[in-house]
Amino acid sequence: QVQLVESGGGLVQPGGSLRLSCAASGTIFSISTMGWYRQAPGKQRELVATTMSSGSTKTAGSVTGRFTISRDNAKRTVDLQMNSLEPEDTAVYYCYADRVVSLEGTHVEVWGQGTKVTVSS
Repeated sequence: QVQLVESGGGLVQPGGSLRLSCAASGTIFSISTMGWYRQAPGKQRELVATTMSSGSTKTAGSVTGRFTISRDNAKRTVDLQMNSLEPEDTAVYYCYADRVVSLEGTHVEVWGQGTKVTVSS
């Protein structure tokens, strides 16, 4: 069974930094896309950043220049380095993986349980 487990959320002051990590578990042969989405209270879930197995990335305009996504294909992990955090970044952050080829077959749109990030003074 394929699972995504996140870590690294918490409370941080405006201007601070946090690093989120996500690890995929299971008998996995490949993962096409990995990334992060977030959902703020009362808002829809939105893309933060994603990365393909080729290394190409997509980042939301609201976090460009502040957040950096990185991936380790061999370890099946994806990290999100968040700098210069703003109160507007407060949300539950979800790890995401698409087209996960595992022993059980190909899984589409796999989600982690979410980790809460609160930016507040």
